[in-house]
Amino acid sequence: MSKPRHSELYKFHRSRLRVRDTPHPLKRESELGVKNLLSFRTKHTVPPYPRANCAAVLVALFVGRAGDLYVLLSRQTLRSYAGDTALPGGRVDDEDETIEDTARREAFEEIGLPNDKTKLPLLCVLDPFLAGSQVLVTPVVVLILDNTVQPVLNAPEVETLFSHPLASFLSSTFPERAAPRGPFLEAEAHAETAALELRYHTYSDVPWPWPWHSHNPSTPREASHRAVRMHRFLTGREAGGIKPIFGLTAAILIRTAAVAYGHPPDFPVQARNEPELSERVAWSLRHPAKRLEEAMHEESFEAERAAQMWEKWEGERWKSGWFRQRARFRL
Repeated sequence: MSKPRHSELYKFHRSRLRVRDTPHPLKRESELGVKNLLSFRTKHTVPPYPRANCAAVLVALFVGRAGDLYVLLSRQTLRSYAGDTALPGGRVDDEDETIEDTARREAFEEIGLPNDKTKLPLLCVLDPFLAGSQVLVTPVVVLILDNTVQPVLNAPEVETLFSHPLASFLSSTFPERAAPRGPFLEAEAHAETAALELRYHTYSDVPWPWPWHSHNPSTPREASHRAVRMHRFLTGREAGGIKPIFGLTAAILIRTAAVAYGHPPDFPVQARNEPELSERVAWSLRHPAKRLEEAMHEESFEAERAAQMWEKWEGERWKSGWFRQRARFRL
């Protein structure tokens, strides 16, 4: 069976979810958040990128007993990612017809979420993100409707599963309440972090292009004033060995929360003169690291043509008023 074309990876079904189907009543803010995610559609077709370097993560939301939205997160056990907090996900496999298939398959393999579009209906597929490894990662957002689902953790990859309030990714201060108990949760209070008076949200600006992007020492380097902002959120579980929510995972959850609640966070998301995704992807295609270069060669990928398409691509950008304009439902 031939692999689906790149454009077919980003096809997805339209969910028939009704807000009243949730196992617990939603707060008004959460109800509008679900509706905004359901109504979200990317405006532009994602340009080509080598299939072997495409990946997806599943942003699995659920409704807590108080009506708030929470996201499932895991502590990784793989040696290179030991202790990292992550969303379930991975690279596209040959049998995956869509990016949604990838996200659901990986979530089933890693944490036992059933690949069931009735129990876990699709809310939306967000625009992709570019990882430091030059992997194009697409977030697939679903809502868990069946609160009887039990986790089956893949021990070689995942050690622990816990949750975090979605709205807290728009705030620079620590969430007031810990997540409620549930089938996928550890009810660890956030008092540890509050007592230590640590800053819940911090960030660092990493110079771009990143030095590990290319194995070719002659690769040109842009001026050092360009940088990509890396955000960091504490989980309140750091004493137990779980690392903060950082980097790509944090960026994805900030974007998910902003789409849901219709406004940007109360902190600056991007560094000054930060390159947009389109520029970074085009640069990566022209200056590939070894694995991306091998993927392009194996797939007979037309890198320059794709780079030019990416340069013209206008994905969702952090600009004044954008989320308020896109949100169909607001408080």
